[in-house]
Amino acid sequence: MNQKRNIYFILLLTIILISFNSGIINAASNSNQLNLQPPAFNSKIAVVSFLIILILVLFIWEPIPIGIISLSIPVMLASLHNWTKVSTDQALSGFSNNATVTVMAMFVLSRGIQNSGAVQILGSKIESFVGNNQKKQVGTIAGLTGLTASAINNTPVVAAFVPMVTNLARRTNVSPSKLLIPLSYASMLGGTMTLLGTSTNILASEVSMRLINHPFGMFEFTKLGIIAFGVGLIYLMTLGYYLTPERITSEDQDLMEGYEMEKFLTEVEIKENSPLLGQSIGEVFKEADEDLDIVQITRAEEQFMEPLNVKTIRAGDHLVIRANRTTLLDFVDTKGIKLLPDIQVSQNKLEDSVQGQKVVELVISDNSFIAGQTINDVHFLERYNASLLAIRHGERITHNQLKDFTLRSGDVLLLLVTESTLDRLENNENFIIEEESSELPDYKKSDIFLGLTIVGAVITLASLNIVSISIATLGGVIAMVASKLVEPKEIYEAINWEVFFLLAGLIPLGVAIEQTGTAKFIAQQLLRATGVFPPVFILSLFYLFTAVLTSVISNNASVVLMIPVAVGAANQIGANPFAFVLAVTFAASSAFLSPIGYQTNLMIYGPGGYKFKDFIVVGTPLLLILSFIIPVFIALFWGI
Repeated sequence: MNQKRNIYFILLLTIILISFNSGIINAASNSNQLNLQPPAFNSKIAVVSFLIILILVLFIWEPIPIGIISLSIPVMLASLHNWTKVSTDQALSGFSNNATVTVMAMFVLSRGIQNSGAVQILGSKIESFVGNNQKKQVGTIAGLTGLTASAINNTPVVAAFVPMVTNLARRTNVSPSKLLIPLSYASMLGGTMTLLGTSTNILASEVSMRLINHPFGMFEFTKLGIIAFGVGLIYLMTLGYYLTPERITSEDQDLMEGYEMEKFLTEVEIKENSPLLGQSIGEVFKEADEDLDIVQITRAEEQFMEPLNVKTIRAGDHLVIRANRTTLLDFVDTKGIKLLPDIQVSQNKLEDSVQGQKVVELVISDNSFIAGQTINDVHFLERYNASLLAIRHGERITHNQLKDFTLRSGDVLLLLVTESTLDRLENNENFIIEEESSELPDYKKSDIFLGLTIVGAVITLASLNIVSISIATLGGVIAMVASKLVEPKEIYEAINWEVFFLLAGLIPLGVAIEQTGTAKFIAQQLLRATGVFPPVFILSLFYLFTAVLTSVISNNASVVLMIPVAVGAANQIGANPFAFVLAVTFAASSAFLSPIGYQTNLMIYGPGGYKFKDFIVVGTPLLLILSFIIPVFIALFWGI
């Protein structure tokens, strides 16, 4: 989302919240039918409302990492205790909360399932079943993703399926753009089928327990989740299929063509009288101070790539240079370099099967250490001995100033790498290699059975209330390590620490919203505008508002902010508060409208080459359909 859109949203949100606080929203003056006196606006509500606005602005603007913003929340709440009514113990309660512990453990359990090979083997069976029938591909990928995401965290499921989906698209001449949005949407909807499907459900259960003494059972809302998933699946195979664009065409089999590299890669030859002879590559291009990189050197029919800085330039060397035409011509004019315009630098030319050089696409995964930094900041090229050719962010492809480009989750790097580098990157959880190997690793059937058994045991123990879900998942972590499906050091790598800090900060914020009466106050202002409508319509509005909010901030943040307000509204109109909790929870897994509100959307944004508006076009009809269906079935199943 660009800066202008951020500003517009912040202004709109600020106006709405100020309107709540000042009682401007009174469009339905006949809400006196409720016979309820709104809570008096006071300094406590003012301070907490200001904190909500501030935190939302910071989440959207993200001047510092989300994790650091989240850590600042307990500090602010405790420092403003006289107004927030949050003690030091309450401010720190998020770190030891059952939801936080359970979510941490679920990341590790998901890693164990990935390591066992269960997800990869499931994915490998798709191509033989669907062939090149595009609608069948969409249905099968969405169905398999949703069912898998119902049992383990949906983020690693998408991470494992992205290479499989892009490979399938290339081999069957289908645009990966047609398959990746269904992959992400299905993972969200699949996460609504069980308590363990997503961190949002676990957090919502804890908030529901605190507010109305009703935590979620393991399969309590499964029937509603199946309906939501079924509706989503039908939509993605029908109307959604036609609305999903082909941003990356199926003809782009040569990655160099897909990234328009013909304008930025040129092969040159070093002349006998070149003043560069005897100098190292590093010396020459440090002095040049231009946006120009050496991608590859060919000398006596042998190819060399990064690290090239120490290579000495010799007469007759052929260099593949990445630069725009103007920069290149300015550089070669006085350097004794001969342009070779008749030689096209294609993917086949750069790749060398003998030396194991390969052009690949690398996706920056969710919570990658490189997100928010540049290539130079982390010394990526030196660390991984790779040559960087281009960067894709959504639809936009960048060819210039690559080493100073600030990377984000979902960005795609076009790299020239060796086999050893490719192996390192494939085994690094910070990255996703889009083109997976044609041969799966030698997974053991016993490991797959063991991994699934451990997860099954966790689900059984928690669902039968034999032990709490937090203890059951921690026991599952111990079992994963004991069975060597997860190495001890992998525990720390598997946990998404940004999500951990986010939960730790948001949980006490929810306490402040409730204890100061802010939730009741905002709920009353909402009801002033909607009190004339039936409860199921109000429920639908809460679903829509939460889903839109989730598409801009995050699913966990929207749950913490909206559940107290929804419960307050339900109590004031005499409705079933649990129905409102469920509506908000399901809406928090309906971030269909943007690529930034949910991790899985970010992960497919670059690989699909999408525009921001693509999520609005494909997601809006689905959101409107679900905003009608989910409240209706909540009313049928649980009453309202």
